Parts: sequence; C-alpha cells; structure tokens
Amino acid sequence: MDAPPPRLYAVVGATASGKGSLARALAVRLGAELLSVDSMKVYRGMDIGTAKPTRQERALVPHHLLDLVEPVERFSVAQYLPAASRAEADVRTRGRMPLYVGGTALYLKALRQGIFPEAARDADCRRALEARVDREGATALHRELAAVDPAAAQRIHPADVKRLIRALEVFRTSGEPISGRQTQFAAPGRPVCWIGIRWPRAELVRRIDERVERMLAAGWLEETRRLAEAGAFGTTSREAIGYRELLGHLRGDTTLDEAVRAIKTRTRQLARRQRTWFRSFADIRWLEMDATRRPEGPLEEAIDHFRRTP
Repeated sequence: MDAPPPRLYAVVGATASGKGSLARALAVRLGAELLSVDSMKVYRGMDIGTAKPTRQERALVPHHLLDLVEPVERFSVAQYLPAASRAEADVRTRGRMPLYVGGTALYLKALRQGIFPEAARDADCRRALEARVDREGATALHRELAAVDPAAAQRIHPADVKRLIRALEVFRTSGEPISGRQTQFAAPGRPVCWIGIRWPRAELVRRIDERVERMLAAGWLEETRRLAEAGAFGTTSREAIGYRELLGHLRGDTTLDEAVRAIKTRTRQLARRQRTWFRSFADIRWLEMDATRRPEGPLEEAIDHFRRTP
C-alpha cells in the first residue's frame, strides 16, 4: 500500500493581508522554507507589482516557486504542480519544513486535490481568442462562456482573461465544458493544515490602498515601462492587477491618478473574490486581526496550531 501524502502546511489570506510577513516569521521559528502559491509571482521582472519578497527577506528565509518564467510565456496550474512537487521534495531532503504561502485559490485547490486531466491545447484557437480580447474585451468571452458553460462562467470573473480563454479553448477543442472536467476537485485530497489571516473589511481596504501607494513609490510605474519597452508582456501577464492599468496610462489612455484609482478598486475586488474562494476551504484556522493586535499574537497562535497538527 502506498504511503499517504505528507500533510500540506500553508499560510493563506487575501491580498495585502500580511500573510507573507507571518509566513517568514513562522519559517524562522519552525525551520521552514517558503513555497509561493501565487500565479503572478512566477513571472521574472514583475517584482514590485506582484509584491515579491525583497532581497533581504529572501536572505532571511529561502523562497521557492518565484521567477519561474518570462512574462511573455504562458504559465498554468498544470505547470505549477510539478514545479511545486519538486520544490517541496527538495526542501524535505534538507530536513526542512515546506510551508506554502499565497492567495491563488486555484493553485491551493490543486495542491490539495490535484487537477482534472488537462485537455489538449490548440494554439490557433488560443490566438484567435486572444485577438478577440484585444478587439472586444474580456466581457465578450465571458458572455460566450456563459452560453456554453454557465457553471464555469459563474466561477470565472469576467476580467480573468487567462481562465476565460482556457475554458473556451477546452470547449471549442473537446466539445466538453471545462466545469464537467473539474469534478476531481471534490476528492478529499491530501491532509492539510491551513492558517489564514483575516481582517475587517475597512481595515483591509486601508491596507490595500497603502500598499498600492508604497509600490508606486518603490518604482512600479518605471518597472512597467521597462518591461513594456522590452516587449516582455504576454497575454496573461499584461492583465495582472496594476500592470494593465499602468500600461493604459503609459499609452496615454488615462492619467496616472485615474490608473491608481483603478488599481485600488481592482485590488479590492480581488480581495472580495479571495474571501469568497476561501469559504470553500472549511478547515482553515482563521486568525482574526485588527489594527490593535500585536504581531506576536497571531504568530504564537499559528505556531501552536501547526505544532498540534503533525
């Protein structure tokens, strides 16, 4: 009989919740290394806008699953899983604890439960759908998906270009809705121990707005200009929150103030979707935060929870 898979330990939460800081503090105390669960941190050069750990933070704790591909390349959960498996095994060979941290719910589901058998890809179909996004916008694809696969359309946000294109590509090439191929997510999967950080909505909005301002002050616009001038952006990476808005500003479509307001709005929308996604993970141990709680409080609570769940 095969041995059961090792327990998966993770720190999760909405964007700007502070999960990275908590995970680094946990890693120092528990002898862990961090494995990113973020679909945009895989892109090289997109550092400021994806809030990647700094050089000093990486020196403090080893980080994995960052900077895997160039922004012009496509990257999917089917590529992420084997990369995560290799990184996790590598950490374990050194006698260290693999600790996942991030907020990409699809990746978290896949880490726990695997993924459905991937349908064949059709480059011509994908290019046609990408061209349609450029001409008509992502909402046109969402309307088409709602007509052929209402279940998938309900789960996929109208602005999530990557998943919209993949869902329509699957339907057009196989004749089957992608929602029908994803039933494997209902399986129990590997054992997990989740820690989640949760803030009151108003406080999270404040944290989001402050982080956007810090990222802009750190050179986010210049980073976007440099990548654009190098022709580095691909269909998925250019739709990342903030980069899309700053690219629009660089084209002259909006003022910088308008772009910043749009970034903050879109980031808040992402946080709402993440909170909704996390409701499907009923076994997350949530750490309830507020502006008065001292940082060592949730750290000790998280350590106690991890140590009681071997």
